[in-house]
Amino acid sequence: MIYVGLTGWGDHPAAYSKTTKATDKLYDYSGHFPIVEVDTSFYAIPNEKSIQKWLDDTPTTFRFILKAYQGMTGHLRENLPYETKGEMFQAFREAAEIFQRAGRLAAVLVQFPPWFDCQFKNVQYIRYVKQQLADFPVAIEFRNRTWYDKPYREGTFQLLKSLQLIHTVCDEPQVGEGSVPLVAQATSNKALVRIHGRNVHGWRNPGNNEQWRKVRFLYHYNEEELQELKTVIETLQKQVQDVYVVFNNNSDYDAFPNAKTLVHMLGLSYDGLAPKQLDLFGGDDT
Repeated sequence: MIYVGLTGWGDHPAAYSKTTKATDKLYDYSGHFPIVEVDTSFYAIPNEKSIQKWLDDTPTTFRFILKAYQGMTGHLRENLPYETKGEMFQAFREAAEIFQRAGRLAAVLVQFPPWFDCQFKNVQYIRYVKQQLADFPVAIEFRNRTWYDKPYREGTFQLLKSLQLIHTVCDEPQVGEGSVPLVAQATSNKALVRIHGRNVHGWRNPGNNEQWRKVRFLYHYNEEELQELKTVIETLQKQVQDVYVVFNNNSDYDAFPNAKTLVHMLGLSYDGLAPKQLDLFGGDDT
């Protein structure tokens, strides 16, 4: 099955009724898509109360991709709010287990930083991550091109296959070592596709820390480009049981309409979505 959704649910105006409260945005979102990526978990591991609310706010068929905490991936290496690496992974496992027990966890996304290149110590760290998250479906996203260079590409895929790790297929600007090519290769019974846009200038020059998100993911896919992505997704579908697709090109709210168009192109319809809310004056915000 192909599941299409977005990264996060709090910043997609077209997904909500005009009267929707901030605390109810996930419910409205789940009337449009069957899956979402929890991106806030990258910055702080969510507590049980928050997770339970997310589960309660969505249909039982709705699935979550839980993004790994930044201390687990090497993005944050100082001032961690945990005394040991083991304590950090334990806290994350406890959060992931809540989704898993409810049958709502699609995958844990482990996105490594651009400086995480293909070398022995990093291969060993991937093995360590798998060991720490052995009870969960884990997707690995690389942000460094060396993993796909000709001398290492086959070894990369063999590593992921041997550990039963999900290969994250990315569509993103091609700007050298700090980006990865789009390779429609599955390594598990699931595949994850993350769609970041193709804003070459923004990817290279994201600006300061306060505005980089507004620039880096500023991109709207045209119909021809979405057809290209459709072909990639259909190629992956032949290799796996489930394909998860999330749009991350949301600097100007492009993720929602692009995802909706792709759903239509793929001929998908989802049963069990949340009922769409009616606006105060009777309009249905679709």
